Amino acid sequence: MNEPVDFWHAEHAQFGRLLDAFERQLALFHAGEQPNYELMRDIVQYLRDYPDRFHHPREDVAFECLLAHDPSLAPRINRLLQEHRVVAAAGSALLERLRELTADAMMPRETIESAAATYLVYYRHHIASEESDVMPRAAQLLTPADWARVAQSVQPGPDPLFGADPAARFKELRRHLFVEAAAS
Repeated sequence: MNEPVDFWHAEHAQFGRLLDAFERQLALFHAGEQPNYELMRDIVQYLRDYPDRFHHPREDVAFECLLAHDPSLAPRINRLLQEHRVVAAAGSALLERLRELTADAMMPRETIESAAATYLVYYRHHIASEESDVMPRAAQLLTPADWARVAQSVQPGPDPLFGADPAARFKELRRHLFVEAAAS
């Protein structure tokens, strides 16, 4: 693969690690144990903010370039663009449920579990679709000029979780991910 696709894949792997960590906390919640709600909120907040500001806009431009090279990809690309919006909406809804939960709002356990399941299913399916359907085609079809356009589409910004200088808000989440990685 080429460097931009490798970077795209690496970000997907990071998002997958976060979804795995969230799912482990959700399993504790489902079992009636005490998950780390702050960690859960931080995971969803990161996945709502960073991909929507940096990752998805780059993908959107890559998708546009792909369509210029292969218009037959339009149904798949249109679905992925729609999924960006659905994942964002599901993440916002889940984040709101988690905020209500940590503010001691009374709600059925199923409300949280349903919002979390919707988010997890959509996000994981979306990543898998991009990995199998689009990234291989992007590696084949996109030119250096296309990749330059993708890179220029978004002002670079620091990754507040996986970057060299994590944001204070995400330091505990980063520590948690490293502990989990070391334990496995």
